[in-house]
Amino acid sequence: MIPHIPGDEFVIERKVRTHLLPVFPAERSPESRRSDFEEVLIGYDEATAPLEAGRCLHCPDPAPCIQACPLHNDIPTALWLIEQGDFLRAAQVFRQTSFLSEICGRVCPPQTCRGSCTLSAYGKPINITKLEAFVADFQRRHGALKIHRAPPTGRRVAVVGSGPAGLTVAEFLVRQGHSVTVFEAMPRPGGLLRYGIPAFKLPKFVVDQKIVDLERLGVRFVTGVRIGQDLTLDDLFAQGYQAVFLGIGTWRPVEPDWEGANLDGVYMALDFLMRANLPPRDLPPEKRERPQVGRRVAVIGGGDTAMDCARTAIRLGAEEVVIYYRRSEAEMPGNREERKKAREEGVRFEFLVAPARFIGEDGRLTAIEFVRMALGEPDESGRRRPVPIPGSNFIVPVDAAVLALGFRADPTIARTTTGLEVSRAGLIRVDEEGRTSRPGVFAAGDGVTGPDLVVTASAAAMRAARAMHAYLMEQPPVEVPEIPPMVEPALA
Repeated sequence: MIPHIPGDEFVIERKVRTHLLPVFPAERSPESRRSDFEEVLIGYDEATAPLEAGRCLHCPDPAPCIQACPLHNDIPTALWLIEQGDFLRAAQVFRQTSFLSEICGRVCPPQTCRGSCTLSAYGKPINITKLEAFVADFQRRHGALKIHRAPPTGRRVAVVGSGPAGLTVAEFLVRQGHSVTVFEAMPRPGGLLRYGIPAFKLPKFVVDQKIVDLERLGVRFVTGVRIGQDLTLDDLFAQGYQAVFLGIGTWRPVEPDWEGANLDGVYMALDFLMRANLPPRDLPPEKRERPQVGRRVAVIGGGDTAMDCARTAIRLGAEEVVIYYRRSEAEMPGNREERKKAREEGVRFEFLVAPARFIGEDGRLTAIEFVRMALGEPDESGRRRPVPIPGSNFIVPVDAAVLALGFRADPTIARTTTGLEVSRAGLIRVDEEGRTSRPGVFAAGDGVTGPDLVVTASAAAMRAARAMHAYLMEQPPVEVPEIPPMVEPALA
């Protein structure tokens, strides 16, 4: 393969290095990390990163890692540069296609680029994501991150939501010279990245850095405004915005109908994570009280959010944290590495059990009645359906429970926007380039696909942003209010 960076050519000999052992990124010990919310990952350094990158075989085109990455990062070229110790140019290769390198490098799961690595066949895939995080951080530490903006175009755009999709669109469009305002319902920008991912996986300063990048480019963040409630899309167009992007995510929890699920001490997952992981000033007034976990915590669910909640409960001081899942571990939808970390930190797992009811005294949770399950025929997801075993009920005393049962779309914007088509599940319908049924309105991310990965949201947002740029350039310029860099800094 001939790695390529515009203006440079590298010819290298293809290496067969399947015998080389992986060099794993450093992590904090389970004993040290379970008592705080600091980042678990220590990561690679200038000595270890080239060793890990040097295992790359530089597969001929089409490289499977590039194909598996939703953003199609030029991974072989970046790894070749890391092997040579050219970390700044490697970071720039990743940033040619990804605006969220520091973030994706920390939160992308193994099944993306790393899972497709040819060395996976030998059980030794290259840890691409953590190498990306290393060079992105290295670039920032050395003050080498430069983002350029084109001259103003006189076009105005509103971005609704400041999660991975919204931030991607905001950066793409402001780089093109458009005036961009981001509306965020929460008190601080960042969306899912700030409010849904625990700090021990994604430190909040990493999110803050991205927000500051955009503010310096001239993006304006307006927080504490819920579009569809405080302002409608019609209001935004009336204010002179010529296009609107919806990156609204899926923030509403799937709520169960179990008896007692409304008792004090029973938390929904996102509410639990927000209250536990963020300082009160970053939260709405009604969410500023810390969760009271007591000694024994039950987490209901099997995805990565359940792991986040269980590991958070450990850090809040719970002595016994158990994840209860209605299928076997083989059917769990989450990341195997996240389960490994949870076990290292003391989380236990109980499989093939499901809640029957929540039991309380004086309005507060004291126990959960579970029923044991057996696996029947596959359901629509392809996984075997859990079936209750009659007479297998048992009761477990608990002090708190967290329900990590999934998320769904918020119907507020759909209800208040004429001509916006949504699915039966409330997800926004778009074409391949993110255009909705409403002219001038585009969408991408979890609000379109349902809950998915940060990288897939960013990739879809990138496609929508390109379509928005083309659309905006067809509109006549308008008088755009002058917003100098760092006006009303969202992080002040």
